Amino acid sequence: MVTIGSAQADPGEAATGWLEVGESRIGRPIALPVAVYEGATGGQTLYIQAASDGDELNGVGVIREVAQQLDADALTGRVVMVGVVNVDAFHQQVHRNPIDDMKLNRTYPGSTEGSASERIAAATFELATEADLILDLHQGSTSQMIDEVRVRCGRRHRLHESCLELARTFDTGYIFDQQGPRGQLARVAPDEGIPAIDPELGGAVGWDAASIRTGVRGVMNVLRGYGFLDGDIEVGPQRRARRFDQYGAPVGGLVSFEAGLGQAVEAGDVLFGVTDVFGAARAGVTAESAGIFWRANRRPQVASGEYVCSVGTGVDTV
Repeated sequence: MVTIGSAQADPGEAATGWLEVGESRIGRPIALPVAVYEGATGGQTLYIQAASDGDELNGVGVIREVAQQLDADALTGRVVMVGVVNVDAFHQQVHRNPIDDMKLNRTYPGSTEGSASERIAAATFELATEADLILDLHQGSTSQMIDEVRVRCGRRHRLHESCLELARTFDTGYIFDQQGPRGQLARVAPDEGIPAIDPELGGAVGWDAASIRTGVRGVMNVLRGYGFLDGDIEVGPQRRARRFDQYGAPVGGLVSFEAGLGQAVEAGDVLFGVTDVFGAARAGVTAESAGIFWRANRRPQVASGEYVCSVGTGVDTV
């Protein structure tokens, strides 16, 4: 029998439960929703988590769908899922943990004696590092963004090729391959010898059905590609970016985009223009380098200097 928090499962069984990670301001337990699928046959362990940033809900949608499709009796190995990591931010519908105002995915490996976010990070890191593979599901917050997978260990890391292969298998069609900030799960876990990736499933207010479908397909690809489930997968070529060029508004006004998500752009191509509220042109911004139009602010109104969009550069195919 395997036990994850209050969830217990024998071989060929699945169970859901709660993992306690601290106490609330009224002394009641703070707990994360967990699920474990214990295969009828032993094997590797896959760990999946979502919503370490509280307003990134597409990953929650992916876990909801995958949980309904998985059959523990047909599984080789084990799948452990944490449906919502940053529970207080999830309740408040905000990005950062409102208890300590921290971005939880900058606190790994966490601390059992630390802040609220650090305690959650410590509890989930313990689960993650008992696995053989890690999927940390994210999205581009509430911006517009392509579906992509991030390899965050750094290109000189000893597990870089293993993380890149995991990203290829997930197969969104796009990979961002750059070392992540300190404290990201997908950066820290490879130091423990565990391949980890950070699928960024679009960007939405609420969630997006198309990005959730991409995420579900990616998880099932990993399950089949790494032998948890029977079946073949077909993985296409992946466009990989190594850097981001970020663009801000030179003046205030309303943005009109000339490039669309996933579109290839060349240096000098117009990315967006800014008008006043009556439609008079005020400025245009062009690409400094060739690349892929990767991410864009969802709202049209901008102040001077405000972020507008990103272009992935240093692009190749892997």
